Amino acid sequence: MLKVSGEVLGDGNGEGIDTPALTRIAGEIKKLVDKKIEVCVVIGGGNIWRYRDTVDAGIERTTSDYMGMMATIMNGVALQNSLEMNGVHSRVATALDLPQIAEPYIRRRAMRHLEKGRVVICAGGTGNPYFTTDTAAALRAVELECDVILKATKVDGVYDDDPEKNKDAKKYDALSYDEALEKHLNVMDQTAFSICRDNDMKIIVFNMNNKDAILKAAMGEKMGTIVQ
Repeated sequence: MLKVSGEVLGDGNGEGIDTPALTRIAGEIKKLVDKKIEVCVVIGGGNIWRYRDTVDAGIERTTSDYMGMMATIMNGVALQNSLEMNGVHSRVATALDLPQIAEPYIRRRAMRHLEKGRVVICAGGTGNPYFTTDTAAALRAVELECDVILKATKVDGVYDDDPEKNKDAKKYDALSYDEALEKHLNVMDQTAFSICRDNDMKIIVFNMNNKDAILKAAMGEKMGTIVQ
């Protein structure tokens, strides 16, 4: 399971859909497919719409969350197009019913796509407000029997403080679930993290901007922070 934030697809400000960024992500995913690695993806929608960034917009939470789910579908369809332009077969499986552009998320169908070498892009979050795309990634990873969640970020692991604000922040090479909870480390939101902990789903947090970072993480090379 590859989890990436919507901002990764955005421009320099993390907004909109930037074609070079989209092409780069698709190229990284293609490297996994070429290695015969089964890949499912969850993308956030923060480059288009996200409740916590628009809380002052005057739109109530449930409606805003559904708008965010639709934003993830827009990102998913864009990624599908970019993947297929690179010769990678993919399917967008969404938790919301949008048959004109994507198929519904059905676990057995998604697993069959993976077996056939197709990339499955799980969009629309969980289909419910008040749940993040981190939670969607954790849920789908467990449902689809993934080996690991690769959380691709802009920093090279989990720190005891914000490394962008504190140059002395300490990076962890490995953490247990309980240690991450006790130290209140921001690996994932609590719901997502609880799903991973309860189902022994390993998480690797790493900087996706490093060369071949996604492939290296998927191939088991030591990088970032491992939580298990």
